[in-house]
Amino acid sequence: MKYNNQKVLITGGSSGIGLALAKKFMENDNTVIITGRNLSKLETVQKEFPSIHIFQSDVTDDAEVRMLADDIQEKFDGVDILINNAGIMNLVDAGNEDNDLQKLMQEIEINYNSPIRVLHYFLPQLKKSKNAVLINTSSGLAYVPFAQAPVYSGTKSALHFWTKGIRPQLKSHQIKVVELLPPVVDTPIFDNVGSAEESKFKPMPPQKLANLFWKDFIKGKEEITPGLSSQLKLMSRLAPKYIFKQLNKQPIPTTNG
Repeated sequence: MKYNNQKVLITGGSSGIGLALAKKFMENDNTVIITGRNLSKLETVQKEFPSIHIFQSDVTDDAEVRMLADDIQEKFDGVDILINNAGIMNLVDAGNEDNDLQKLMQEIEINYNSPIRVLHYFLPQLKKSKNAVLINTSSGLAYVPFAQAPVYSGTKSALHFWTKGIRPQLKSHQIKVVELLPPVVDTPIFDNVGSAEESKFKPMPPQKLANLFWKDFIKGKEEITPGLSSQLKLMSRLAPKYIFKQLNKQPIPTTNG
């Protein structure tokens, strides 16, 4: 597998984990394209990194994803590495009858439905690549759910099993499937998690995550579990009830986020 001179597309690439991965791929001489809904954020990134390519696109919008695929095919002759990274996390009390149902559904749409959508429209490009890789960013919470974010945990678990399910299917098309399962990372997605949980989770800086990802990626690992995620994976098998209780001593968030 080649790790440079590849065309890399990263959804949700204007901040956090997506931007950290973009920097790592650029450091290794790849052509990097990032997408996001917020054009001003994308333009700010491009000012700092002039070699990066930006496209405003909403992964939940079928027409926009289809248009994005057409534009990238036309301007770059396709992609080699597709990274499904866009995601959101809301703290939710499932027992609150005043929850915003549309907000809950949007979390499912972004975190789970959209990776399926993006792969669907970019699959022809990956099939043409001689070095095709699909990378899905899920979460260590795919192994052990965090009760304060039940929808997020559910979507990441679903993404985890979808990724495992399509891996042997896409192998026959010479498309390598990699899953990155980050621990809690110091990004805006976890801004609503309280200080007690933050100290418990020990958030990892995004660039450290990207460095750990890269080490395992170039080794050819298919399931990358940096930091606490490796412990969650192990304990979910050895002592699932214990690790669930440890993670969820305070199951109800103080506020919905």
